[in-house]
Amino acid sequence: MTDEKIEERITRLAFDGDALRFREFVAKLKAGLPAGTGVALRGSVVTNKRWENGQPFDSDGRGSSDLDVTLIGAKVMEFWNADAYYIPGLHTKPLCDEDPMVAPALNSLREELQKLAGRPVNFQATANFILYSRDVLFDEPYYTVIEAEKVS
Repeated sequence: MTDEKIEERITRLAFDGDALRFREFVAKLKAGLPAGTGVALRGSVVTNKRWENGQPFDSDGRGSSDLDVTLIGAKVMEFWNADAYYIPGLHTKPLCDEDPMVAPALNSLREELQKLAGRPVNFQATANFILYSRDVLFDEPYYTVIEAEKVS
């Protein structure tokens, strides 16, 4: 599937086909995150299939599926508490409604995005190679909405 088709799917599934709302979502991410942070969407909004049961996105009703937003880069990982990592310095626990204090400085942005999207939004920060590895090794595809800046 082409990037254009994936973006159309994301817009249709998560934003009721409203491309302007999707662009506003991406713009708010870019404005609210440290410069150079990459952003990718993962999960059923990309595949239209939940990993745990194979059901389609929003199969339990509009707004029932969440948006898994992966933040890429070392700067953004500094927002997570030291004990909020699965792999220290490389892969964080999710910032979500159930655990808003793992990265409290980012929670207001996450909540603002939830209101815009009309559904739960979760943030997780990771190193680029972890994201790539999950795609290749575990068949967990993602769609990049903001490219991470290269670190020299």
